Amino acid sequence: MRTALPLAAGAGFVVFWSCGFIGARWGTEYTNAFDLLAWRFLVAGALAAVILAVRRPSITRRDLSTQVWMAFLTQCVYLGLIFTGIDHGISAGLTALVGSLQPLLIATVAGPLLGERVSRPQWIGLATGVVGVGLVVLDDLHGSPLLFLLPFGGLLGLVVGTCLDRRRKSATNSLDALCLQSLISAVFFVALAASTDQLTVPSEPGFYGAVVWLVLLATGGGWGLYLVNLKLSGATRISSLLYLVPPTTMVFAYLLFHETIGPVAVIGVLVCAVAVLLVRLDERVGRALATLRGWRNPDGWTRRNRWPGARSSRPSGW
Repeated sequence: MRTALPLAAGAGFVVFWSCGFIGARWGTEYTNAFDLLAWRFLVAGALAAVILAVRRPSITRRDLSTQVWMAFLTQCVYLGLIFTGIDHGISAGLTALVGSLQPLLIATVAGPLLGERVSRPQWIGLATGVVGVGLVVLDDLHGSPLLFLLPFGGLLGLVVGTCLDRRRKSATNSLDALCLQSLISAVFFVALAASTDQLTVPSEPGFYGAVVWLVLLATGGGWGLYLVNLKLSGATRISSLLYLVPPTTMVFAYLLFHETIGPVAVIGVLVCAVAVLLVRLDERVGRALATLRGWRNPDGWTRRNRWPGARSSRPSGW
């Protein structure tokens, strides 16, 4: 059970997180990015308000401050720039590629900021993942280089928000945190869309289908499981799952938009799978070795100190 829960949460996270990129492409066919996000969080925020009214959680001022910053960084900044990039022509697969670079940024700062050790096999796995996602979207690298500043800026917001959550260790459970962040994001995006004259009432049914898709699958599933995984594992290990998002997004794009997947992309999918296995396998090996050391040395004595106060591994007189 202890292994099955993180596995199920990780697999669900990859699937639902990929749905966010598909929903962004779907919705921006009918309107602009800010209008789509405003409607997404209007619906999500209304549901969140009902849930919070029923649950009436007790939240400290510190935890509330953490959720405000998390909403701004991981939803307002990240989603705002990601959706804007897609609205300006960056494909869902390439946007997912930029987002999947998060593990390297997380690993770079995880040690000094979060106290999470990144081992050599994990570094190899993270670097392998970069190669994998590069192969997946190799044929999709086109457009103005300046446009890539949009998803990259969003990525930085997600990285900072992830580190903030892990460092402050908020006691708010995942459901309440998701509801609070949805309400905060609703206020932000509605105000942003209205102030820039981009808030509309689209008449196409497809637009509202995209909104429902984003609320249920991306917000409820993707962001909900992101917060769950942050509590179940370290920032480095949950971020490694993002390497599986670009190939998963490509599969969804093929099924929903009839986009073909070339042989190079298939190789990239396999490389991404190897990368995640490297990161996860090293974690399990480390736990097994720690358990073995504890079994062989249950009282914490070392070979140099088998008796309290002794200076050598043998008693005096030997």
